[in-house]
Amino acid sequence: METRGVRIFMRVTSVLVLAFLYVPLAVIFLYAFNSTVGQKWPPSALTTHWFGVAWRNTEVREALFTSVRAALGATVIALGLGSLAAFAVHRFKFFGREALSFVLVLPIALPGIITGLALNSAISSSGLSFSLLTIIVGHATFCVVVVYNNVIARLRRTPGSLVEASMDLGADGWQTFRYVIWPNLATALVAGGLLAFALSFDEVVVTIFTAGPQITLPIWIFNNLLRPTRLPQVNVVAMVVVLASFVPVYLAVRLTREPAPGRFPAEVVPKPQEQLAVASAAV
Repeated sequence: METRGVRIFMRVTSVLVLAFLYVPLAVIFLYAFNSTVGQKWPPSALTTHWFGVAWRNTEVREALFTSVRAALGATVIALGLGSLAAFAVHRFKFFGREALSFVLVLPIALPGIITGLALNSAISSSGLSFSLLTIIVGHATFCVVVVYNNVIARLRRTPGSLVEASMDLGADGWQTFRYVIWPNLATALVAGGLLAFALSFDEVVVTIFTAGPQITLPIWIFNNLLRPTRLPQVNVVAMVVVLASFVPVYLAVRLTREPAPGRFPAEVVPKPQEQLAVASAAV
């Protein structure tokens, strides 16, 4: 049994870890409202002036739209390839299946600079010009991983007997997918897509090697970080990037979390009996 001292120690440790992670972000948020160009602590006054300046900056707006387009493109590719790979690994037994699963997960564990160098060499060797398309392809290499992990985890928690029972009741492959598999899989796909979007939106290392003349928000921050007159705008843009990454990650966690004992689940999935009844009624 845990003693009172152990509980206090764990709480204090948790608070210190959270402070280590989030106090620097809070400082950036505060500096985004700093009234002066230079940074000093504590800020002499607070203002929202720099938000308007950053929005009127055409470079910032173009970088924002480029980041959004790249994240959306990478998310679409990741949803397609990641879900198909998850279905193949889960449903079929073939030689090298475990190796394939390992290879699919490996890109997210590799250092970003290694992935960026490899993609840069591949793009240069193929004769393609660096553009938004190369950014999307580069981001998709690691976004596929989060979609694959979410989908394969959900498929492994879905009883295979549901599919067999649906087919026994006369439902074809499409009806089984629509009424049995999809209700169980939808939130995993949405969560995977949200995580993929967040990863792509704030990626900087791989983007540097695949962007060419294109400028995304993280690259704009990197290019302007050492310019004193741009520092207030950099703080504002950094705050926007953090918030834009936080929201999809929070939603993804909410969608995929396990319900606490005695509480209703975060996602509403029809009961197996209801799914089979709907599938058989559609025959």
